[in-house]
Amino acid sequence: MNCLWCDAAMIPELSWKTVYWLSEPKNLCPSCREQLTIIQGRRCNKCSRLSDDEFCSDCRWWKLHALQEDPLICNHSVFAYNERMQDMISKWKYRGDYCLGKAFARDYYNAFNHNLSFMASGTIAVPIPLSKERMAERGFNQAKMLADFLPLKSEEKLTRTHHEKQSKKTRRERVTSSNPFHVTAAINAPVLLVDDIYTTGTTLRHAAYVLKKHGCPAVYALTLIRG
Repeated sequence: MNCLWCDAAMIPELSWKTVYWLSEPKNLCPSCREQLTIIQGRRCNKCSRLSDDEFCSDCRWWKLHALQEDPLICNHSVFAYNERMQDMISKWKYRGDYCLGKAFARDYYNAFNHNLSFMASGTIAVPIPLSKERMAERGFNQAKMLADFLPLKSEEKLTRTHHEKQSKKTRRERVTSSNPFHVTAAINAPVLLVDDIYTTGTTLRHAAYVLKKHGCPAVYALTLIRG
């Protein structure tokens, strides 16, 4: 098997353990793996930003300025957004390398298993959707791919109006943007929103708001990266 990033051949380790038990599949070589940073240490209880405080300055800002109760209970992120992750996301998300997304499968699943498995039975994974225009441009929805890595039923309960890319907007433009999401059907089960990156939290809160408005009792989020 070859590394999904550098294409180096990966030779499985042979030991008594691997003879009797299949080792967990790895999609990145040790060198590439070491260049990704899993978030460790104290973090904000709300958004996963590294913080010594219970809630970071971003989340305190949301609490002070939100026009209604925060619809998002919490977000858990897996990786920090370093230079290598930026390069990988660009190739996966913007240049259409679908298979590269499999490099994140194990860590994404483990993050759910270790941090969010307490969620109620019947919880549904809902990927953040792309607009029809963006879907035609990219060919696949990276959030849907992440949702399929989880041991939850995945349902596409949201649609999205086409707007300018979030990455092109300033922070102020993001947090004051109009809600682009619409619910396709009422939902009365808890939801785990799935997306690739948490930056300001606006996208997740917009999605959580319309889900709560249509009957969802609780909304959490699991994102690959904390920007």
